[in-house]
Amino acid sequence: MHHFHYQHGEMFCEQVAVQNIAAQVGTPFYLYSHATLSHHFGVFDTAFAGIPHLVCFSAKSNSNLAILRIFINLGGGVDIVSGGELYRALQAGAHPGKIVYSGVGKRPEELRYALEQDILLFNIESTQELLALNQIAGQMGKPARIALRVNPDVDPQTHPYISTGLKRHKFGINVDRAVEDYRLAQQLSHLEVVGVDCHIGSQLTELEPFIEALRRVKELIGRLEQENIHIRYLDLGGGLGIQYDQETPPHPQEYGQAIREELQGMDCTLILEPGRVIVGNAGVLVTKVLYTKESEEKHFIIVDAAMNDLARPSLYGSYHAVQPVVEKTRPEIVASLVGPICESGDFLARDRLMPAFQPGELVALMSAGAYGFTMSSNYNSRPRLPEILVHQDEFYVIRERETYEHLIWGEQIPPFLAGPGR
Repeated sequence: MHHFHYQHGEMFCEQVAVQNIAAQVGTPFYLYSHATLSHHFGVFDTAFAGIPHLVCFSAKSNSNLAILRIFINLGGGVDIVSGGELYRALQAGAHPGKIVYSGVGKRPEELRYALEQDILLFNIESTQELLALNQIAGQMGKPARIALRVNPDVDPQTHPYISTGLKRHKFGINVDRAVEDYRLAQQLSHLEVVGVDCHIGSQLTELEPFIEALRRVKELIGRLEQENIHIRYLDLGGGLGIQYDQETPPHPQEYGQAIREELQGMDCTLILEPGRVIVGNAGVLVTKVLYTKESEEKHFIIVDAAMNDLARPSLYGSYHAVQPVVEKTRPEIVASLVGPICESGDFLARDRLMPAFQPGELVALMSAGAYGFTMSSNYNSRPRLPEILVHQDEFYVIRERETYEHLIWGEQIPPFLAGPGR
């Protein structure tokens, strides 16, 4: 369910006309629906009702403070992968006891910061990280609660760049050697072993990889119990996909039911880290057509958004539906929707059947709420976009558009380069 719809041929987000927002804030911009975000979180959380669980929203998918606050107000926690995301989560009001810290390359200062805040759990990705955290915890006199991220060697059947559960990937500890590392962790005096963590990838559209991974983790937990290593938290990560094009991912209720059946008889709290499934279809990227261009072989529709604003199409070849903000009677053509950046890879949709947009028209790139702004950059010295949140019949600027002054923040010309300038 999402709240982007047409009324009399005009796209609305909840009760606000999208073109009215564009007239006031300019283009391009990211636009989110509060009702959709709240609804999706509630549906996911309810899928695990009746069993101890904590839904920790994956901040990397959309880390805007207002977005995080929505889920925090609904009782959720936050899954982080950096010190910056920890700072964001705390600024948004997250309780440290509902924050889990994942990621393969945590710096010493980040580990100290998280220990100072007394977060719920560190998901450890390597033996060396285990030893480093133990040392830092000892120096600080604060024991660290940890889980080991185990790699179950399960093919998630998704794009290779967002697949994380196979032996050849950089993530986690091979499930076959995990018992050895758990023994080590149990012996380290400044660590408290409390959990097992597993995350096999993103944008999964089948249940089987989740279930296969869970079964392998259950076998590991059984072996750990035999070693008197008791597991209180089972972190299954995130990864449930959404529909961008023709995908048919399972509904969260179906996903939850399958997980609940596999967990029968287990005495631990389940931690879930959804991201895309909550925010993906709750946001769009609105852009304006600047020019059209036709060659002997191709049609190009040039818009004011670009690959620096939405990297997924150029990075992954990802699909985002292209819809007019105002519907008109017009032909459809096979064209590429491209931006102003000086790269051949700067496209938002390539060789697709779409309306024959004309300069000045507004275009919506759908399903852009996840890994949209969070992956954006200032490439070509382009200021990053504003983010807008609609609540019923009002909209709020939850991130202002960057200015040229923002682009050079922190930069300095050293004295030896001083000269007349211009």
